[in-house]
Amino acid sequence: QVQLVESGGGLVQAGGSLSLSCAASGSIASITDMGWYRQAPGKQRELVARITRGGNTNYADSVKGRFTTSRDNIKGTVYLRMNSLKPEDTAVYYCNALGPSPARRNYWGQGTQVTVSS
Repeated sequence: QVQLVESGGGLVQAGGSLSLSCAASGSIASITDMGWYRQAPGKQRELVARITRGGNTNYADSVKGRFTTSRDNIKGTVYLRMNSLKPEDTAVYYCNALGPSPARRNYWGQGTQVTVSS
């Protein structure tokens, strides 16, 4: 079992920056990929960024060049640095962790609100 707790987020003006953190507890050593998803009102949850245990990353096209994710495997934490924020980045951001094969279970944090004002 893995538990995820996000921190950070809040209200920022367009063009500003925010950082999110997510701390995992429980079976940290079993976690493979970690990442961030977001869900805006009336929209489906979408991938923002993912990072493998080895540090390989991939990003949604909409955030490439603006957002950066990193992780600390020993602490079981994952980070999201968001620069040049836009109003369309407004959403609830969720931390995600993927368990090992074969189950590949998904774990989710409770979500943290990010609001970007124009």
